[in-house]
Amino acid sequence: MKKIEKNWLEWTVFCVSTALIAAVIAFLAYESVTMGDAPPDVQLQIGTPEARTGYFAVPIQVTNKGDQTAEGVHVEAVLGAGPEEERSDIEIAFLPRRGAREAWVTFKADPRNAKLEARVLGYEKP
Repeated sequence: MKKIEKNWLEWTVFCVSTALIAAVIAFLAYESVTMGDAPPDVQLQIGTPEARTGYFAVPIQVTNKGDQTAEGVHVEAVLGAGPEEERSDIEIAFLPRRGAREAWVTFKADPRNAKLEARVLGYEKP
């Protein structure tokens, strides 16, 4: 019985596949060794307000600097102060460890000429 030899294309595919699998295993091992136990550390960055038809939209960058995932991140933005303040809030369903999401809050009043503050009201650890 004659032995069938592999051609150069089969060897190339085999070598590339083996290298990719080895790289994935090495990456997963590195991530498991270097991952810490720090709880979610949710930070906010307010972007530049944009005028839209009938309202103003403000982007908010929500970043998790911690080593654990946060779920149900509830963010509140307050425009102005005192009796004329306007509130807007959003909820981000899933914020991965060391990840970020961009969200938008909207206001009737122009936030470019008023004090705008945002804060995290709470989140869950899965």
